[in-house]
Amino acid sequence: MKILENISLKPFNSFGIDAVAAYFASFNSDDELEALLRSETAINNHCLVLGGGSNILLTKDFPGLVMKNEIKGIEVVNETEDQFIIKAGAGENWHQLVLHCVEQGYAGLENLSLIPGNVGASPMQNIGAYGVEIKDVFEALEAFHIKDKSIEKFDREACSFGYRESVFKNKYKGQFIITSVSFRLNKQPLFNTTYGAIQQELERMNVQELSIRAVSQAVINIRSSKLPDPKLIGNAGSFFKNPFVSMEQFELLKDKFPSIVAFPLEGGNFKLAAGWLIEQCGWKGFRQGDAGCYPKQALVLVNYGSAKGAEILDLSEKIIRSVEAKFGVVLEREVNII
Repeated sequence: MKILENISLKPFNSFGIDAVAAYFASFNSDDELEALLRSETAINNHCLVLGGGSNILLTKDFPGLVMKNEIKGIEVVNETEDQFIIKAGAGENWHQLVLHCVEQGYAGLENLSLIPGNVGASPMQNIGAYGVEIKDVFEALEAFHIKDKSIEKFDREACSFGYRESVFKNKYKGQFIITSVSFRLNKQPLFNTTYGAIQQELERMNVQELSIRAVSQAVINIRSSKLPDPKLIGNAGSFFKNPFVSMEQFELLKDKFPSIVAFPLEGGNFKLAAGWLIEQCGWKGFRQGDAGCYPKQALVLVNYGSAKGAEILDLSEKIIRSVEAKFGVVLEREVNII
């Protein structure tokens, strides 16, 4: 384990922001993490844990220690008649884990194909797509308690999952470092193809026999057609959460904007399509310098080359204000601002 100084974080964040970390180190195990946290550098500086760097926006240089989680490994830790329990290191690439599970016939993650980032962020954000969220397949996680220097285990109830939320984003923010995540996956698939354009894509692919491999490929095709590749255009995927409104507020909006896109939720509330709201305010395809709103999906803010994080943050603030002014709805950022 070596602690480096004055390291550019451009290769370590999907926005491609060229911020500098005063100190930088990676860890590959619980023991290396503990040793790093006991170092004078960690004790005397603020620390930031990086996984895949796909859900952060760096708005300035980081004056402390950036710790890159590189804990790897994928294994079956339990098997029942109907299911597998799969444990993955937090430093594993998320999409590669999904592909591995599809290849092995472990069903449940296929709708979450091509989501950027690493495994450790998946429960923290309760990532979701095409009708599936992490909480639906989550078994447990292990996390290192920074203060106590101990490993604690969290089941689904302890994680308090919400929409793109968990206990690690609020109550325990900055107190734990997730080291591994376990998923409960099925031997017999329970296909979820009704959300979005999955069924249409499967038909376009001329799929004769439904399989988790086919669903995964359909999701990959859809995401690839709508979202920019971070290797080519810097981005963090969806920058904003889809807002929730009451039935009464939705009815008022529907009267004023008949084509508004919304999805009914349990309890009578509605989830509005943030991308539609943003597009109606004229932001889709907007560009100022190298900061912009992606032409194919208004939810995605992008760095076309050399944008600063502060410029992208400023653009997001203007979008939030304009959506509130037009619709009376306040958008919330999904990306973590550093």
